[in-house]
Amino acid sequence: MRKVKRLASEEDSTVQDSNEELEKEAQEYCQQKIVERNLPMKLVDVECLFDKSKVIFFFTAENRVDFRELVKDLVQKFRSRIELRQIGARQETRILRGMGICGREICCATMLHDLDRVSVKMAKEQNMSLNPEKISGLCGRLMCCLAFEHGVYTDLKKNMPKCGKVIQTDQGAGKVMRQNILDEEIDVQLEDGREITLNLHDISSPPKK
Repeated sequence: MRKVKRLASEEDSTVQDSNEELEKEAQEYCQQKIVERNLPMKLVDVECLFDKSKVIFFFTAENRVDFRELVKDLVQKFRSRIELRQIGARQETRILRGMGICGREICCATMLHDLDRVSVKMAKEQNMSLNPEKISGLCGRLMCCLAFEHGVYTDLKKNMPKCGKVIQTDQGAGKVMRQNILDEEIDVQLEDGREITLNLHDISSPPKK
């Protein structure tokens, strides 16, 4: 997060408007040069520092790109320090923004400041379907919320008997079939074949940790 120095003045707003026009022009010019030089890269965004001391071009690419000639074009055109910064798919989606499958704006563009490592193991521990379409975000990578919510699921599961474990209930012994982690409930199949749903607090002999 950048530090707030003071309230913006009308002069600051004018400078910001000018910078935004420069960013738009720089993006169009850079894209044109990328096509002309047939460079294997995708321009994502352009950021001009407030004092115009540097213009940063964000791009994605499958491999390393020799963009030295492109930098020369940009320096000659804008007479400023130029930085080309390669970013990943998750960072690209954070910049472009969008709506997640939950119906809300994606977390990486709103509430998440750090993009933590996400693994398939996190999806398994949250009882998520391992269908890639269900657990992937707009970037095509595993959803950030899997890492963000992982700690809550881990804490709640500490006191839950594992699936397949036989426990004692007030209706007799039964095998744990399913876990509903957020509701702190389990589905238990009794010896007579019936299935019941129990809250963790209703288990007479909770499993040892």
